[in-house]
Amino acid sequence: METSQASSTRSRPLTIVPRKKRRGLLAQLTLVPEVDRPYDYPNKVKWTITVFVAMAACAAPMGSAIFYPALPDMSEDLNASPTVVNLTVALYMLAMSIFPLWWSSFSEALGRRNIYLSSFLLNVIFSLLSGLSVNISMLIVFRILSGGAAASVQAVGAGTIADIWETRERGRAMGYFYLGPLMGPLLAPIIGGALAEGFGWRSTMWFLTAYGALVFVLVLFFVPETLAKRKPAPAATQPSTEGLSRVSTTRSVKQAAVSIKRCLVDPLQIIMYLRFPAVAITVYYAAVTFGSLYVLNIVIQSAFSQAPYGFSAIAIGLLYLPGSLGYFAASMLGGRWIDRIMVRAAERAGRRDARGRLVYLPEDRMRENAWISATLYPGALVWSGWTTYYGVHWAAPAVANFFFGLGSMLVFSAATTMLTEFMPRRSSSGVALNNFVRNIFSCTAGVVSQPLIDAIGVGWLLSAVGLIAWVSGNLAIWLLRRNSRRWREQMDKALNQ
Repeated sequence: METSQASSTRSRPLTIVPRKKRRGLLAQLTLVPEVDRPYDYPNKVKWTITVFVAMAACAAPMGSAIFYPALPDMSEDLNASPTVVNLTVALYMLAMSIFPLWWSSFSEALGRRNIYLSSFLLNVIFSLLSGLSVNISMLIVFRILSGGAAASVQAVGAGTIADIWETRERGRAMGYFYLGPLMGPLLAPIIGGALAEGFGWRSTMWFLTAYGALVFVLVLFFVPETLAKRKPAPAATQPSTEGLSRVSTTRSVKQAAVSIKRCLVDPLQIIMYLRFPAVAITVYYAAVTFGSLYVLNIVIQSAFSQAPYGFSAIAIGLLYLPGSLGYFAASMLGGRWIDRIMVRAAERAGRRDARGRLVYLPEDRMRENAWISATLYPGALVWSGWTTYYGVHWAAPAVANFFFGLGSMLVFSAATTMLTEFMPRRSSSGVALNNFVRNIFSCTAGVVSQPLIDAIGVGWLLSAVGLIAWVSGNLAIWLLRRNSRRWREQMDKALNQ
């Protein structure tokens, strides 16, 4: 539960942190200053940070899809079978699901900026080494490491958005942020197709290396630390001189054990948030939607490369653009629409705090927007599947893909924002969990889609996926609308114990 703070926020002057006291790696170089209260940034600064973080979030998904047009060339150059070459994509996506658990946990302790800079420095190094690979084993190893490094923003980025945007504005901002991870899979086949045809598969890795370096520079100069400062722990009582050595040794051992646990074990505890029904249902709904996106991506690549279409790699890449336009439309209009729905729900319920400010609830985001999107994108999948199956003019499935992008983006934006609001003090952890589950779904979709296309065809495959998505979405919305308040109160009580 959060309150609107618009009136007070707009009138507060910025309290800028002195340059020498700013947090994070190379913080003295930032052109955007760190402030005591990030909500107080002017909107121009907030949008600058949001755009650059969204660009960073594009890197990991782009790296998964940019390889698709280059797989045959890579198989021949490295003397590897297509099945083994496909592992460079599947294991990369698996790394994208697992590594953010640690990045998220580290960001809550070390800050967002430290994670951004260290992870993208590693991404640049590992992407460069991937391009220099002399065999398939070396490529797979460095692809896993580069994907895991770039995936830091998948969790930490949403935490940054929650740090700087108030609840009543967050839906719109989250919609723009989410364009980053969604534009990657849609633009990457176009870029990858052009690079692979003109310069070979290694050029895709040089592109990813350059992109990672660009993100590193943008974060270095334009993304300050936004994580709220923690209150210092009370100083411990100094022990007496007698027995000081024994106490110091014991304390050092305990501190080492705590550090090891924090680094290796604590990140895995994020998975335990699935025991809360509100989190589990929201994550499941978003994961089903994300998995269906990857099924559709593979259907486009498979169906339009064969008769009766027989398109080239670049032409197939262009067929991903209608979905991109749907994402843009939903980001431009959907986030603002959802924010207005929240305001309307709070006003109708008369929810105000002692100071007269509106009180917003996460479940306010699941209203008519959710019901519409839960039917729109599954229907678009069925439409796209059968028009493609019967060889209808390419414009028919392209229009369907636009509506898929429109509907699915409404789901992604609402679900991600709700997770940051269900766990406001653990926003990155909630999004890391969402990323973990959804990438497992997308990895599974990437492995099973082509065999299913061969077995039952694109029409029945997309119809089955659409049916699963429709039932899952409507059931999830009904359960959240009916039980969310009770579940959220139980979760708040459990987390604050």
